Amino acid sequence: MSLKVGRIPYMICEPFYFDTERRGMQLVDTMPNRAVAEIEEGVIDAALVPVVDTYGKDDVLQPVGGFCIASTDRSGSVFLYSRVPIEELTGARIGIIEDSRTSIKLLQVLLKLRHKVEPAEFVGLRDDHDAFMVMGDRGLRQRRGARGFEYRYDLGEQWYEWTRLPFVYARWMARQGIDSQALAVLEDTLYVGLEDGVDTLYHISEPRENLLMLPRDVVEYVQGIRFYLGMTEQKSMRIFQEYTQQLDS
Repeated sequence: MSLKVGRIPYMICEPFYFDTERRGMQLVDTMPNRAVAEIEEGVIDAALVPVVDTYGKDDVLQPVGGFCIASTDRSGSVFLYSRVPIEELTGARIGIIEDSRTSIKLLQVLLKLRHKVEPAEFVGLRDDHDAFMVMGDRGLRQRRGARGFEYRYDLGEQWYEWTRLPFVYARWMARQGIDSQALAVLEDTLYVGLEDGVDTLYHISEPRENLLMLPRDVVEYVQGIRFYLGMTEQKSMRIFQEYTQQLDS
């Protein structure tokens, strides 16, 4: 039986899927905020999962190597746009999308713990708001700015300036109990994807018109991303989990 692998439809995730179908795996479209539930329900066997959705899930999930999506000193795609400086957002309504709870939690950590800001509420993007967050491909399309919102903050950059660490948004996780040989094949497939798939992004010759990106824009963006956990990424995840626990204390 072939593995069912969740496919996140963001450009930066594309390298991971470079070799999956050739290796006999079935790609199933999903979104970050649905990935864990679909693993638990058996819809998929493995996927990139938002880091915050892995907390307390050791009985359900296991890491697939150290594969991840992390930013170095900037995200390039996770932005907060605001009508006022970030330090003045106490009492504000902030628009968010639910695609990835890690980015939302990062925003909450930065607002409360770094900038000492207490927004009035988080609302949908269609509701009236004083600031809003975008991420993923939508963040790439809107990376140049937003009319009427003078202030732009890259949340990966905000984290780096505060901690001097990269930030990990998601990591590859698989269902507990998955066949060990199938898991090893998936790990090998992801390694190949990083070698060949990332190289493909570096050498694209056509614009990504849906993202308003020229080839050089894609290269600049990819250069700020890490796809495998090192010691600094591990440290960053530990610190971030501690901060998220402080939000609820």
